[in-house]
Amino acid sequence: MNGFDITGWGMAVPERVVSSTELAQRFGVDENWIVSRCGIHERRAVGPGQTTASLAVEAGRRALDKAGLSGGDIAHLIVATATPEQPSPATSAFVHHELGIAGSAHDVNSECAGFVYGLVQAMALIKIDPRPILLIGSDTHTLTANPADRDLSILVGDGAGAVVLRPAPSDPVLGWNLGADGSCAGSLKVLAGGSRMPTTEETVRQGLHYAQINGNEIYLNAVRYTVRTVRETLTSAKVEAADVRHVIPHQANIRIINSILSHTGLRPEALVTNLHKYGNTASASIPIALTEALDEGRINDGDLVLLAGFGAGMTWGSVLLEWVGGQK
Repeated sequence: MNGFDITGWGMAVPERVVSSTELAQRFGVDENWIVSRCGIHERRAVGPGQTTASLAVEAGRRALDKAGLSGGDIAHLIVATATPEQPSPATSAFVHHELGIAGSAHDVNSECAGFVYGLVQAMALIKIDPRPILLIGSDTHTLTANPADRDLSILVGDGAGAVVLRPAPSDPVLGWNLGADGSCAGSLKVLAGGSRMPTTEETVRQGLHYAQINGNEIYLNAVRYTVRTVRETLTSAKVEAADVRHVIPHQANIRIINSILSHTGLRPEALVTNLHKYGNTASASIPIALTEALDEGRINDGDLVLLAGFGAGMTWGSVLLEWVGGQK
């Protein structure tokens, strides 16, 4: 076995809908300003009892059911998240217990590029240990956004998406690329709560446990680095941008997405996006969009599917897959 099939997929989003109308009223702006700025009409937010792990469990269970497997069949669990259940242990430990996973479990924190990072890890792991892997992206960034911060609050939503990888004779991966630039670490950050700035009464008073964003810097670097990773993946795969049938980017901001398309030559009609109804769900955005595209029957045998993400840090990554029958 030299490759894998994606035989299961699933998603979970909270029931609570936060509309752009509601946020426009909260921040005293026009709803059309919000929609034109980011392309988001509504997003989902967790309610009482819902957490990063509970969403991950729900999405993971649906992916397992789709694949016809149980937790006992899974050799490795990977959870991509930047909003962990708690500082310790890893969020994957809670998901591992709830789903009855038989094998290992670990987290990946590459912010919004986390699902792509996790997928590349899974791609490598299944080659040396050809057994099923469950990969989940789950984030609850509505809990890390300061309620008074308009720029972040209009963007973020909560959710989880999951896929099951099973060993297969052929490898669907035509190309991939990962990268990071730690000099950009200050563009999106949560200052307090770690070893550099432990949580104190004063850090809480100052709101330093909330995320802080430099929107212009994030925008420029998101476009620059995603364009770079897409070009490198397509070059390594010897594939032209026009031949990509489906582009599933990190669902961050419609202006960023459109700029990436225009700079790479990827066809606008290839774009798969659900940003308008879920907002920026961070590491969950790509698997949620992938799940919906598969459930709608948009992806067929032989289609070239490009997944591309970027996140704080900065981090970025892309994977080009040739969809095969075993993945239906």
